[in-house]
Amino acid sequence: MCGSVENVIAVVYGDSTMSKTQAYEWYKEFKEGRTVVDNLPRSGRPSTSVTDENIDKVKKIVLEDRRVSIREIVADLGVSFGSVQSVMHDVLGMRRVEARLVPRVLNFLQKQQRIAVAKEMLSLGQNVIEGIITGDETWVYEYDIETNQQSSEWRFSDEPKPKKPRQSRSKIRVLLTVFFDCRGVVHSEFLPPGQTVNKEYYVSVLKRLRENVRRKRPELWRNNSWFLHHDNAPAHTSHLVRVYLTKNNVYTVPQAPYSPDMAPCDFFLFPRLKLPLRGKRFETIEAIKKNSQKELKAIPKSTYEKCFEDWKKRCNMCIACDGDYFEGDKINIDE
Repeated sequence: MCGSVENVIAVVYGDSTMSKTQAYEWYKEFKEGRTVVDNLPRSGRPSTSVTDENIDKVKKIVLEDRRVSIREIVADLGVSFGSVQSVMHDVLGMRRVEARLVPRVLNFLQKQQRIAVAKEMLSLGQNVIEGIITGDETWVYEYDIETNQQSSEWRFSDEPKPKKPRQSRSKIRVLLTVFFDCRGVVHSEFLPPGQTVNKEYYVSVLKRLRENVRRKRPELWRNNSWFLHHDNAPAHTSHLVRVYLTKNNVYTVPQAPYSPDMAPCDFFLFPRLKLPLRGKRFETIEAIKKNSQKELKAIPKSTYEKCFEDWKKRCNMCIACDGDYFEGDKINIDE
């Protein structure tokens, strides 16, 4: 009977099953009056390496070289690996993190420009923000590789990791231009074959955008209360485009250079649009366009509203970071 009970326990608890010897020891402890299951304090030689002096030394070494390894600190101070590890994690609360790719290393003036644009954006009233129409261009591929998250699978602990071959994007692609506001898409179109995105083409896109504003946002059109937001691509900032916008009284909202983290198309729309298309192959250019439009229409209105709220939060984070990139950083903007 005892053997069958042990088998049942082993099946239920697996690797966590307590050995028979441990079970007898715990039984004896409880029989003698023990009432707690936590580990009791044990006598032994206390650690002499985790001292205030060694903590200060470790902190100084790390702040001088953020890439220093624990083994290098051990060799420098002559203390144990475990002690240095305890100081790093338990005392200093530090962890080793991978570097994050950013568009470029920003200089002082570029950071100040980002701050200025963020402050200007935050100074706009809610009625102005609701009138902003933002847009940009992006490539949509016949085949785009899956993200690591998409290719992940559930596996047992004793199973090998899933494998996938090294792949690359296809050379077949189409350029999609999208403009949207907090209510949804206002205008979208694909670049015609043989055409390039130059100033003449972009002016023609803006003409079609204005027509769609007139049809889809009549309340903004009547009062000319809509504002254009786009990035600083040469075709967008050319003299021809600026003359056209001025002639038609189209006001623009500034965009800081090298700042995709503050451009709604880059931090919201394009990643959201392309994620369901990754890992799929499309036979023709028409299939790419059809599926792109399908995913674009599937994005709910509520997410566009949230995008504009996130835009304001990102402006606050930019200011809190003194104009530097902030993606992935834990920033409390309420302080």
